Amino acid sequence: METLFDTHAHLDFPDFAADLPAVLARAAEAGVGYIVTIGAGDGLGGSARAVALAAAHEGVWAAVGVHPHDARLVATDDLPRLAELARRPKVVALGEIGLDYVKEYSPRAAQLALFRNQLRLARELELPVVIHDREAHEDTLRALQDVGVGPAGGIMHCFSGDAAFALTLVAMGFYISVPGVITFANAKVLPEAARAVPQDRLLLETDCPFLAPVPHRGRRNEPAYVRFTAEALARVRGESLARIAEATTSNARRVFGLAPQVP
Repeated sequence: METLFDTHAHLDFPDFAADLPAVLARAAEAGVGYIVTIGAGDGLGGSARAVALAAAHEGVWAAVGVHPHDARLVATDDLPRLAELARRPKVVALGEIGLDYVKEYSPRAAQLALFRNQLRLARELELPVVIHDREAHEDTLRALQDVGVGPAGGIMHCFSGDAAFALTLVAMGFYISVPGVITFANAKVLPEAARAVPQDRLLLETDCPFLAPVPHRGRRNEPAYVRFTAEALARVRGESLARIAEATTSNARRVFGLAPQVP
């Protein structure tokens, strides 16, 4: 069976509180050998929980960061605490960080300031960044250009832009992460972007518990379902599932700095 990598999960969310061991077992049965659980929510609380989950479970790693929704909850004084979490074992990225102009739970000015500060921190720590961008393409790109992305590069999580935006990001050193949205019948722009991205810059994610792919759309998402996204990406690109699995898993290991697992 092909080995898959779910680059973006939220295993600390209450949705998984009752059955996380079973969720992880189903992921393993589906060939998901790697999962990155993302720090998001509750200020720095989500990051602390992600670190703890990674420490407790084989095959799980963590990313830490302050989500744009929580920009109002943190101050510059909190960044040293974030840096300390980022230095913990099994932390492989800073994220998810960025901008959200859809819900705007935090003022845009606060989001922008925090985003830029976290980009600087990622450069200092030599970690890749995991970017959240909802209806904020222009400001996201401007911040990335102004602050710069370090040699570790980054990931555009749950990509929602067009092919031109994807290729602009690739030129800046980013990987494009494809969510379960690519399985939706009404998804038009994402498949076009996914076809345009070079194979060595593609990743897969669930963003679970959100955005479950067809045939589970509307229900809780989980890491095992990344296989449906991989199958859809293979169809869109006219490639085999084995080729997509091998490429996306290799790409994810590269950006997160993880060696292949030994059978």
